[in-house]
Parts: sequence; structure tokens; C-alpha cells
Amino acid sequence: MSQLPYPSKMQYYLYFKAFHIVGFVSWFAGLFYIVRIFVYHAEADEKPENIREEWKSQFNLMSQRVYKIIMNPAMMITWTFGLLMLGFNHGILQQNWIKVKLVLLVLLTVYHVYCKTIIKKQERGEKTYNSFQFRLLNELPTLFLISIVLLAVLKDVLNFVYLFFGIMAFGALLYFIAKAYKKSREQ
Repeated sequence: MSQLPYPSKMQYYLYFKAFHIVGFVSWFAGLFYIVRIFVYHAEADEKPENIREEWKSQFNLMSQRVYKIIMNPAMMITWTFGLLMLGFNHGILQQNWIKVKLVLLVLLTVYHVYCKTIIKKQERGEKTYNSFQFRLLNELPTLFLISIVLLAVLKDVLNFVYLFFGIMAFGALLYFIAKAYKKSREQ
């Protein structure tokens, strides 16, 4: 019987990278979906009184499940396998792009936790944001996603000043698109 060779350090690194990608794809799916639920929860206030509380209760349940079953595990997978990759290739920490990426990931984690505070407020029946404000909040992960992917792919080739202003311009464009969409819905 021949024995299977042990995986090399590079093979472990590639497995870590694969699970890191699976984690962040799932994390962003949850981040995008949770705020959509917040939008629907806010719009439930406009529904007839006889169904309003039932709908809000359902949206509360949905947001809890998305947060606990999708977002939290996906965030943990993303961080765990990302840190394992850094452990296997710690020289990467000398590069500027990874430092910026880590700062963005910390900010994204703060956004993640902020979503939990919104869930708690909605469960208590406290007014948070209106549906338009939630739609704007839902664009924030898009800005994070674009920034992080550009950093990870282009690395130090990317001019961080252009990235910052480009993302800000894209954010402004998303804002104006959201305003136009709101105006068309109201007509």
C-alpha cells in the first residue's frame, strides 16, 4: 500500500484561501440581506394595522436567523482563515495593501455589530431608520466589497489615493441612484 503524501505548506495555504473566499462571500451575502430585511421591517409601518405586527414579528425572526446562522459563522470563517493565511505568509504584513485591508475588515466588523444593534432596537419596537435610509445603509457593504477586492487583487500596484476618491465617487453615484429610485417610486 502506498501512503498519501502530506499536504505541503502551499497546499494548506490554498485551502485556507479557498475557505477565506467562501467565508467572505457568505458574509457579504448576509450583510446585503440583513439590511434588506431592515428595509421591509421599516416599510411594515406603512401596512394596515391588522397585519403590521405580524409582519414585523416575521422580519425580526428573519433578521435574527440571518445574523446568527449566516453572518456570524461567515464572519468567523473569514477572519479565521484570513489570519491563518497571514500566519503562513507573515511577510505579507510588510506590504501596505494588507494593512489597509485589515483596517477595512475591522470597520466592516464594526458595521456587522452595528447591524445587531438595529436588530435589537427593531425587536423592542424602537424607531431606527426609514426604508430609504436603510437602502442607503445597504450600499455600505458594496463600498467595502469593492475596496477590499481591489486591494487584494491589485495589491501595492493600486494607488490608495485614487482608490479612496474613486470609492467616494462611486458612493456618491449610488446615493444619487437611490434618490432617483426613491423619487420614481413616489410618483
